[in-house]
Amino acid sequence: MNRSLTFFAGAAALLLAGCGSNHDAAEPEVKVTDLAAGVYAVSSGDAANPTAGKYYAAADGSRLLVLNNSNQQAAAVYRRDAGGPWRLTPAPTADSALELLNSNAATAATLSAGALARGYSVRLASGAAAAFSINAGGDIVAAGAGCKLSGKVSASSLPNTLKLSLAASGCGDLPAQSDGYLVVDGDYAPAAFRLLTYSSGALVDLWAYAE
Repeated sequence: MNRSLTFFAGAAALLLAGCGSNHDAAEPEVKVTDLAAGVYAVSSGDAANPTAGKYYAAADGSRLLVLNNSNQQAAAVYRRDAGGPWRLTPAPTADSALELLNSNAATAATLSAGALARGYSVRLASGAAAAFSINAGGDIVAAGAGCKLSGKVSASSLPNTLKLSLAASGCGDLPAQSDGYLVVDGDYAPAAFRLLTYSSGALVDLWAYAE
């Protein structure tokens, strides 16, 4: 009997220790002001020197919030899949909560790959250009020499976006494979859209111009 009690006590201790380890290894919690479905121009941070961005919200609970730096490049991307938690790239090291200072509704639209079918080019960090096209089926097809961008865009529940799977070859420090969104916004003119990915652990933000 004593041996049985000792066994169960040891097993319980191991179980509790395992639970504690899982808790310690949990990702930091990220919280963001929740807005109704739609598209919004938003700001956050210091009211005297706010950080501007755009917030895309779907009826299914999916969310995408892009905050830009002074060069209009993505500095932080907050996202939430339907039914999932908020996630942040670059990854946080501690729990964080983002409170929006302002939010103003903007035009929201449902995108299709066919409407974007044509040739485009993006400018890389090195200053070189990379050309590609999008066909009616949503395939991204590399064009020309040097950096080759390829992949796929597909329907998204988020307004003004398409889901994006992007492959890069010979493109400097761009990851070979990453996922995110193609984002269209009237405020991006003369750019047609931006290719925004984050699954590599680092942000990729490429502004595309129609050729």
